[in-house]
Amino acid sequence: MPEVFKSFNHKVAGIFNSGGVGIIPTDTIYGICGQALNKSVVCKIYKLRRRSPKKPMIVLIASAGDLKLFGIKISAKMKNILNKAWPGKVSVVLPCRNKEYTYLHRGTQTLEFRLPKNKKLIKLLKNTGPLVAPSANWEGFSVSININQAKKYFGTVVDFYVDAGIKKSSPSALIEIKTDGINILREGGRWLRGA
Repeated sequence: MPEVFKSFNHKVAGIFNSGGVGIIPTDTIYGICGQALNKSVVCKIYKLRRRSPKKPMIVLIASAGDLKLFGIKISAKMKNILNKAWPGKVSVVLPCRNKEYTYLHRGTQTLEFRLPKNKKLIKLLKNTGPLVAPSANWEGFSVSININQAKKYFGTVVDFYVDAGIKKSSPSALIEIKTDGINILREGGRWLRGA
């Protein structure tokens, strides 16, 4: 049976670092998560979540510096926008043309990243590296707002659950940084600091 934890701890980080998959509270909702730089883990999450193989997944990072791990170069203009948007509930679509990461970008040559504000989640990400974090439900089904709902989808096929009670949140804002400005793909409230 998968272990249930009440908070992030060294065991949670250890399971992720050993190639495990778990259900955790993200900065928005519960996600089914695993190491983004582990191809077999990412492929496993696609199967468990019954996700379309054509759709990339959100990647949670601990700092903007983690983007270098994906071969993403940040211009001064992009850095300025990211500094206004992060940390927070803002997911940013960035170009990722490296064929090495096709298993992540699924041929779209873009990836969606979010730098959360939650300090405990950031600490976990510093210990595990970037995590893919799609919502903890089968594609096309209702989002899990608690662990019991997540268990109905994933039961014993994941390695652990982190129970943070009821987790409800509106989706993150979703923006794409273009050469000529910002394209807002999904509104998420007042997301741009200083706006």
